[in-house]
Amino acid sequence: MTNIRLGISNLDNLNPILSTNQNVQDILKLIYEPLLTVTEDYRLENCLATEWSKAGDGSYLIKLRENVKWHNGNSFVAKDVKYTIEKLRELGTDSIYFFNVENIRKVEIVGNNIIKIYLFEEEPFFEYNLTFPIICESFFRDDDIRNTERNKIPMGTGMYKINSVDLSNQIELRANTGWWNIQNTKTRLEKIIVKIYSSISEVYNAYKLGSIDMLTTKTNNIEDNIGTLGYNTREIYGREFDYLILNTETNTISNKEVRQAINYAIDKQDIINSVYNGKYIQADYPLSYGSYLFNKESSNYEYNPDRAKQILNDNGWQFTNKYWQKKIGYSYVRLKLNLLVNSHNSKRVDTANKIKENLENIGIQVNVISAKDKKFDKYVENRDYDMFLTGVTVGLSPNLNRYFGEDNLANYANEEAKNILKEINNISDINLLKEKYNRLQSIYLEDRAYIGLYFNKVTTIYSKNLMGTISPTWYNLFNNIETWYRKK
Repeated sequence: MTNIRLGISNLDNLNPILSTNQNVQDILKLIYEPLLTVTEDYRLENCLATEWSKAGDGSYLIKLRENVKWHNGNSFVAKDVKYTIEKLRELGTDSIYFFNVENIRKVEIVGNNIIKIYLFEEEPFFEYNLTFPIICESFFRDDDIRNTERNKIPMGTGMYKINSVDLSNQIELRANTGWWNIQNTKTRLEKIIVKIYSSISEVYNAYKLGSIDMLTTKTNNIEDNIGTLGYNTREIYGREFDYLILNTETNTISNKEVRQAINYAIDKQDIINSVYNGKYIQADYPLSYGSYLFNKESSNYEYNPDRAKQILNDNGWQFTNKYWQKKIGYSYVRLKLNLLVNSHNSKRVDTANKIKENLENIGIQVNVISAKDKKFDKYVENRDYDMFLTGVTVGLSPNLNRYFGEDNLANYANEEAKNILKEINNISDINLLKEKYNRLQSIYLEDRAYIGLYFNKVTTIYSKNLMGTISPTWYNLFNNIETWYRKK
């Protein structure tokens, strides 16, 4: 029997809408399925839904897949979806999927396999929210979803189902021979053993001892825990994107050429090496994590301090007495910038100081404002900064309203970009959508109201005996698992 062995620590809950442990969530995706799933390049793909369409009135019609069975043999039906959404709204922020359904006002069952979702307000690319796992209404009916014993016995519609559970030791999954998609896969792994540990250090130790075949970590110094020999790795983009916000309404950097100069003066790779042990990935743009809407050829970052100085010269700035200065109106203005950072994040403080060093190397003076709590919030609320170092967890959706929309933190306005944002909400043609996104990317990189720095990395480590197409993604650790097998 072909099988692999996995390890998890700090197991919290086997109900996917209650667990907040990322490693547990990864494994539960083998058992539970969403309405829509996401491909390697972040396109939406049908799963338990076969069709979806916007109804034009802030609502969506979704046709559900027929002839899908839960692991206990019951049929998957529309009321399962309605029940899941209602439970997620009831749980609120206690579920990591609450924000997927926060904008849902009502769910209406139109037929046994059709539902209609009504939103509180229009939301760009709302369909990307339909990636939460669906749970079985009849299985949990009349139970307290938070405390029921049924949470210890996962029961989904997925490729694998629970064979046995011993929460003090291990969970055994078996291939679901009744899976609706079985005809499109050649599942080699008949069994998956998930070993349960009390800490991540125990997982590392188990891997070193050969007790498990695979682990995934965000840790930057994983080599210190398991050494450097005897395993393969796959590194993927995480979703933690750090970037600079430049206040386009200040005198000094209202001009895009100054912002371009700042971009060329920042040595991103040096920051990654010195602050993050070389474990982050340079990123110019919030969609550069692998989205099909990102144009690699248009990304134009390079560290070039000489070019930065030339841009300032060409824009009328003069370097005199160790200062860049320029006559604006009736007086001379010095190029001296305030850089805001949250003092609670020590890595970002270190990064801010590296940016200060980079910019001062070409003559731009920088004052780092390291603030915390209410004082920090006040700076942000009042837009009291020239530059603001921050970060965001990028969602699955390619929505760029954060950067081009109203009331953004850069005080940035570009009418062409705003018009494109309105247009893309109603574009279904992929080629036209790519064309519009290419233009948005060009505007973003030209205007430099934001300077992307880097994404974090997620590393999958696996035994050299684990064979097949090992190609994890941030969304799906077990991408192409149907090709995996363990060589004896």
